[in-house]
Amino acid sequence: MEVVVTLFSGASFSALDLQHGNTLLMMKTMKQITAFGDSIMRGVVLDGAINTATPRYALLDENFSARCGEQLGVQIANHGRFGNTTRHGLRELERRGEQIAASDFVVMEFGGNDCDHHWREIADNPEGEHHPIASLELFEQQYVQLIAGIRSLGSSPVLLSMPPIISDRYFEAFSSTMNQTQRRNVLDWLGGCIENITRWHELYNLKLFKLASDLGVPIIDITSPFLFERNYREFICQDGIHPNARGHRLIADTICRVAAGYL
Repeated sequence: MEVVVTLFSGASFSALDLQHGNTLLMMKTMKQITAFGDSIMRGVVLDGAINTATPRYALLDENFSARCGEQLGVQIANHGRFGNTTRHGLRELERRGEQIAASDFVVMEFGGNDCDHHWREIADNPEGEHHPIASLELFEQQYVQLIAGIRSLGSSPVLLSMPPIISDRYFEAFSSTMNQTQRRNVLDWLGGCIENITRWHELYNLKLFKLASDLGVPIIDITSPFLFERNYREFICQDGIHPNARGHRLIADTICRVAAGYL
């Protein structure tokens, strides 16, 4: 399996080897990485040992960030947080300017919460007008601000794409405390097709690749490795949105395979 990594307006790492020697040199001497993102970046997984109606979560010690730091021999300051969106990323940019300035690279993984919806509001008022937590336009705008802010501090931004989601599992997870009428309302709002949940997720993921190309920002594709698996559901928690331990190992292996020759 060959994982495609888009770098600087579509160039791959192999092409970068010939075209951007200075960037390669910088990556080879890199020792400090700051990471921002949501619960996936943080390493949150569903705690399967707890059987309750409401999903319970735990922090995976061997999450992909920790694995990458260990395997690559670099220091990674992971500031991922449950529920974070690009709006929270902008707050982190203001709070952690000194740390960003001291970092060779800032890795960002946002989008899963930006493209999500307030499902309870939809369940209670399916005829109303409902939008993602951050519109696609706002998502793009805030990511552009993040990228510009990181660059202005002298560091280099790197984007991660989003892992795929499993719509039926996610529907069951967020609707587990709803009554039958509310569940039916959400399903009707989705046009009777649970798979429509993935539509926003895919739109925002595509936007990441376009942003990377337009702004000349490296992006590491952590979506495709899941899709290459015969049954990628085995790499996602029962909630349908968080990679499990195997998923985190898959992400780490992907990143390390790309980065190992350039550190």
